[in-house]
Amino acid sequence: MSESNIKQKIWKQKSAPDQALVDVLRSELNAPKLIAEMLVQRGIDSSDKVKKFFNPRIGDMHDPFLMRDMDKAIERIHLAQEKNEGVLIFGDYDVDGTTSVALAYSFFKDKFDTIDYYIPDRYKEGYGISTDGIDYAKANGLSLIIALDCGIRSMDKIEYATSLGIDFIICDHHLPGKEIPAAAAVLDPKRGDCDYPFKELAGCGIGLKLAQAYSQVNGLDEREYLQYLDFATLSVASDIVPIVDENRIIAHFGLKIINQQPRIGLQKLIEVSVNKEELSISDLVFYLGPRINAAGRMDDAKSAVRMLIAENVDTANKYASELQTQNETRKLVDQKITADFQEIIANNSDLLKHKTHVFYKEDWHKGVVGIAASRAIELYYRPTIILTKSGDGMLAGSARSVKGFDVHAALEKCSQHLEQFGGHMYAAGMTMKIENLDAFREAFEKVGEEMLTPEMLIPKVYYDAEMDIASVDDKMLSIVNKMAPFGPANMTPVFFASGLKDDGSGKIIGKTKEHIRLNIKRDNDSLAAVGFGMADKLADIKKASSFEACFQINENIFRGNRSIQLMLKDARPTIDA
Repeated sequence: MSESNIKQKIWKQKSAPDQALVDVLRSELNAPKLIAEMLVQRGIDSSDKVKKFFNPRIGDMHDPFLMRDMDKAIERIHLAQEKNEGVLIFGDYDVDGTTSVALAYSFFKDKFDTIDYYIPDRYKEGYGISTDGIDYAKANGLSLIIALDCGIRSMDKIEYATSLGIDFIICDHHLPGKEIPAAAAVLDPKRGDCDYPFKELAGCGIGLKLAQAYSQVNGLDEREYLQYLDFATLSVASDIVPIVDENRIIAHFGLKIINQQPRIGLQKLIEVSVNKEELSISDLVFYLGPRINAAGRMDDAKSAVRMLIAENVDTANKYASELQTQNETRKLVDQKITADFQEIIANNSDLLKHKTHVFYKEDWHKGVVGIAASRAIELYYRPTIILTKSGDGMLAGSARSVKGFDVHAALEKCSQHLEQFGGHMYAAGMTMKIENLDAFREAFEKVGEEMLTPEMLIPKVYYDAEMDIASVDDKMLSIVNKMAPFGPANMTPVFFASGLKDDGSGKIIGKTKEHIRLNIKRDNDSLAAVGFGMADKLADIKKASSFEACFQINENIFRGNRSIQLMLKDARPTIDA
């Protein structure tokens, strides 16, 4: 991979916490000032909040019947049981969708005589509830569809199903439009008329709440639904939802299941994908999530569901290996697209002056354009859209954005050139006629010029606090680890330190020679540090009298030996005054 166009990131300290609250917390907890400051920064500013933060409890999960239409959903399920109706579990083809289907199918499969599941074909049917899926239900005598991670804007599809005598229960977490579908029940905390106290559940989380409500009404042991916290945790991690409130409870206990008693399918997927004793949320994001996603990107997402619900070793091995192979293929396709758009930039350096990038090639793989757009952001840090041919004179693509730029709002301003689009602030998808490409590219760049400031086009490293490198010890690592699971709204703490010196053993590492390993001098020892993608910084660090860095504190486990290691977010020579 060629060198990134990004030469230097901006380092910024997060907003200073209210010192009065910090002082109160320090007094109540007898905690170090640094820890009290980080907690207050995260909104954990009372002893009661601290207790809930460090000691998540299943009992603190919200009553599922606070969600609008939950009573209607349970009533409709009971009616289906009374009438011996067939049920179809329908979900999207990404991690959130496939885990949602795995959860709902596994939970309800012994509660109906006839039950099946359906994942739409990414290329033939596209995102969300599909006519083909409804027709499949009709052809197989399934008159109730439970749709997860989709459906909140599918008014026309719900009307079509109703005309065929098929009811829907929608379990979605996306923003609704002005109209709510006329389904038997619509579960979505983001409904304007829903008073559910936590709005940021993933789609699989909505499925979990449905299972919780059913268990409560029918007097089932809570383990009937809690056993699926692992599925819900995979969706929390991969769908990048805030890991606070109910999501923190889900992730805390779901990780325990994954690490201590993984179901056979996940166990086999872990074996082929990651060599670690204990997985974190970021491990789910970087190792398991991409492999589960690869099924829908490269072929049939049902493979992911079959792996998740596998009940024997042979089946688990078969589908875990299949996902691993598909992910390897996905990586090659991703690398090819990345090389192609880098060549486009190399042949037209004026594109580096643009505020936005819109790349198109007709033979790029539709299932990988979103990942490729993220790769372009890493390299050039511009709102990026990657498009490919989608048949019948149409293009399909994915958009990814930089911090502070609402790409969905930008697409709305260009909507006259689009056939369809949807998504949220930082990621979106769209289709357009091929003849509209040039006009769209021009319109999107114009919107970028209006909405983007120069600073928005420079990536930033945000750090929590400055610390003395001598303070990094087992006690500090233990406190940081207790703040996990980490993710949006509770990110892994990042620290800043200056006056650092390599002991002379710093070197470039990795198969691709892109990473560095340093040993940072301290009074009586040295501290290992690793920087991914920072090989170009090593020479300057070695030449400098000292350097400064933003870093996370990590535990490195190698051949059973545990040690503290810094994960560098960025590093630069200290500028002498």
